[in-house]
Amino acid sequence: MKLLIFGATGTVGKQLILQSVAMGHEVTAFARYTEKLNDFGHKNLNIFKGDVLDASAVEKAVKGHDAVFCTLGAGRKGDVRAKGTLNIIRAMEKTGVKRFICQSTLGVGDSKGNLNFFWKYFMFGFFLKEAYRDHELQEKYIAQSNLDWTIVRPGAFTGGNISGNYKHGFSPTEKKLELKISRSDVALFMLMQLTSGEYIRKTPGLSY
Repeated sequence: MKLLIFGATGTVGKQLILQSVAMGHEVTAFARYTEKLNDFGHKNLNIFKGDVLDASAVEKAVKGHDAVFCTLGAGRKGDVRAKGTLNIIRAMEKTGVKRFICQSTLGVGDSKGNLNFFWKYFMFGFFLKEAYRDHELQEKYIAQSNLDWTIVRPGAFTGGNISGNYKHGFSPTEKKLELKISRSDVALFMLMQLTSGEYIRKTPGLSY
């Protein structure tokens, strides 16, 4: 497939690049700072230099792809995720690209019930409050779109190799979770959605 990755220079985005080209997909990595991808030379990898807040650049990049991945990050503050995602959605709707797989975070929406006290009240309630709001708005924009979307809600990122041994799509009341997941397993799960309709227009959680 022809895949486009927004947030390609982030830790999950880089895993998406590595795994998707290994699977034989033709991949375009969208990045503002393309020098961060200098070590990712591959015959099936194209690099598109652009800013996700530039709607015209986003539309140009989206055109002609089979599916779009979004792993945008914005640090603790700002609303780059939401604004950038809205540009992606509009570009996809305009160009007729339907499949959208976006990484959000466990704790948004009904998955807040999966969190423990520390994550619910200290991390998202205080320390990462603005980032949490950015994810909420991002998810709102996606849910309102007419795309074939999947919002993946992973726990806290860890290192580690691909295991494929994780829980997904669990109940919003499930408490027996580590609330952690490796970046490589997040990327694997996102790529698996290309050949599965199980979570279209759904928000599966992801955790060990």
